[in-house]
Amino acid sequence: MHENSIWVEKYRPKTFDEIKGQRHIIPRIKAFVEKKNMPHLLLCGPPGSGKSTSAFVIANELYGKNKEDFLDLNASDSRGIDVIRMQVKDFARTKSIKDVPFKIIHLDESDALTKEAQQALRRTMENYSRTCRFILSANFPSKIIDPIKSRCSIFRFKPLDKESLYEYIDYITSNEGLILKDGVKSRLVEMGEGDVRQTVNLLQSCSSVSKEIDLEILKEVSGIIENIDIKEILELAIGGGFLNAKKRLLDIMLENGLSGIDTVKQIQKSIYELNISDDEKLKLIEKCGEIEYRLVEGANDFIQIEALLAGFGLVKK
Repeated sequence: MHENSIWVEKYRPKTFDEIKGQRHIIPRIKAFVEKKNMPHLLLCGPPGSGKSTSAFVIANELYGKNKEDFLDLNASDSRGIDVIRMQVKDFARTKSIKDVPFKIIHLDESDALTKEAQQALRRTMENYSRTCRFILSANFPSKIIDPIKSRCSIFRFKPLDKESLYEYIDYITSNEGLILKDGVKSRLVEMGEGDVRQTVNLLQSCSSVSKEIDLEILKEVSGIIENIDIKEILELAIGGGFLNAKKRLLDIMLENGLSGIDTVKQIQKSIYELNISDDEKLKLIEKCGEIEYRLVEGANDFIQIEALLAGFGLVKK
């Protein structure tokens, strides 16, 4: 929760009826809660799709305002085995004295736990299943060991659909007294890519500039390069103007404070608009994947972006 803006917390749903999207999942989770008989849950899906929110709604529905029987931990901050052996185990071993027959431990970003910590967690889930239930949130379920998966009911969240995001944006703008000019709402949804948190953070940042938000303010706040600018730079690189293309792109990165990862993602989207053969597009997309991997592993942003542009210059040779 440490990465959330004020608005993300302010407009976080408190009940199942307030959750937008995920209609294929929420009724099933709600049924568990109504019966007060819930298995361990593994909530997996992309960032900002409602996994953590669902965990907090479950706690609200079961315990109300008194959250003594609900423990929320971010596993990416506490990745080691000691946290599982001490903090989690100590909480799980004591029985709830309220109407609900179990406590709940929410491990957010549980895919960040080390393998040793996951093995310890497996035993804790097994030994204290009568007194405690676990809700594990993960962006990458493949990083969760199979013994934990087999102990959980797995729910796969999808990125929010456009209609749900439009509804959410309308709700916030009406409450905050914002006016969105033509094209802003659709651009917000496009930039959010189904991530509610990212969409709300962008909207809040824009509102700090003006209550009337237009595309220029959105562009300034987000630092996103227009596709037409990227396309021109790529065409310049392909046409043999590597040095000019490099200068223009690096200038844009510095002016807008863009990281290498952000730049590669925008370049990849612009490849489809280039007037080159499909085979050449495939080679460039493959090159983008290679450069992104290098950046994730810690390579220098500017050197890798130059290498990517060099790859574009070689596509016709």
